[in-house]
Amino acid sequence: MKNKVKELRVQKDMTQISFAEALGVTRQTVISIESGKREPSLGLAFNISKVLKEPIENIFIPETEEKSEA
Repeated sequence: MKNKVKELRVQKDMTQISFAEALGVTRQTVISIESGKREPSLGLAFNISKVLKEPIENIFIPETEEKSEA
């Protein structure tokens, strides 16, 4: 699953540290999610959506959509 977490976080002028604090996770967790090495839990995905003030479907792109857009 791809995501736009880093792009949206930067647009909101948030550092990885401030974003991690807002989410209640470590900076390493943010790094892992932004790089695509880790997919967030459903609860964390909803928290990311809330902090970024974006609908969840604008942040996370399922692989099925990736393949159909190609």
